[in-house]
Amino acid sequence: MWKQKKLVILMMMVLTIGILAACGDSGEPDEEANDTQSANANEENSDGEDSSLSGTVKLAGSSTVFPIMEYVTYEFTKEYPEVDTPLESIGSGGGFERSTKGEIDFSNASRPIKEEEKAIAEENGIELIETVLAYDGLSVVVSQQNDFLDELTVEQLRDIFLAERGNKKWSDIDPSWPDEEIVIYSPGHDSGTFDYFNEAILEEKPMREGEGVTLSEDDNLLVRGIQNDPYAIGYFGYAYYVENKDTLKALAIDNGNGAVKPTPETIQDGSYSPLSRPLFTYINRASLEDKETVQAFTEFLLSGAAASGAEEVGYVALPEEKYQSQLEELQSIYE
Repeated sequence: MWKQKKLVILMMMVLTIGILAACGDSGEPDEEANDTQSANANEENSDGEDSSLSGTVKLAGSSTVFPIMEYVTYEFTKEYPEVDTPLESIGSGGGFERSTKGEIDFSNASRPIKEEEKAIAEENGIELIETVLAYDGLSVVVSQQNDFLDELTVEQLRDIFLAERGNKKWSDIDPSWPDEEIVIYSPGHDSGTFDYFNEAILEEKPMREGEGVTLSEDDNLLVRGIQNDPYAIGYFGYAYYVENKDTLKALAIDNGNGAVKPTPETIQDGSYSPLSRPLFTYINRASLEDKETVQAFTEFLLSGAAASGAEEVGYVALPEEKYQSQLEELQSIYE
């Protein structure tokens, strides 16, 4: 365990200082010992943590999980400044494409790994360990300028997004709505959010594409597109809505038991259905076994950083005991 190794290092430092002091002239300060003490002091941060750990932790994947990991990596490098933590937002599918080849340590995902992705990992001798970070409520949003929508049924969502329904105008869905084109903003096909929406709402039937539809793995691009268009609609992770709630309106969704808006409470208790979901990272087992940086990052992640990150950016943290049980299971791999 990395924490145990830090204790050994500290004891060796103390022993070294004692030896150097004993070798100095009793009448004059031992400059070499003083230099050693100064160097050792510089290797400790303000909290007394040993920051001599160095190396890399490579992370990539979901744009939905990206805000959590951006927070975690920032806080981690404050404590371990010699560890490089490159983080890429390339979609869940893009993350799995790299992790199944062993190219990254953490594969962030807004959906579970697919069977075909598992098969590729096995062919390459890679084992990925699923770890839950937080809960999300995939949010269907319109601009605050939209004055005719506050809620939708799941069936109306299908009317809007399914290619086979052939609806192009809001009045095609409800005659009382404006005779204006429906402008759609959706995550791209590499996105786990697209996969989840496709499965939970569209039942894996083709979504409308082409004119009037923008697909992108960049959630901020989707936000900007919807903000100033009263006839636009789109969906993405709850954190992106929270960050932009002054310009966006999250719609209540009726799955047959009344319309429910996404909130931390409805997301955690599952009443915001069917769009409540867990968010994941998948850890490369070989990295966890062999890399002290990955061990330290895993402990940091599950000892409070994931929960703090989730709450900081607008997702819903897990109960503390769920983080602890996951951490204990992962620690058993390398201790």
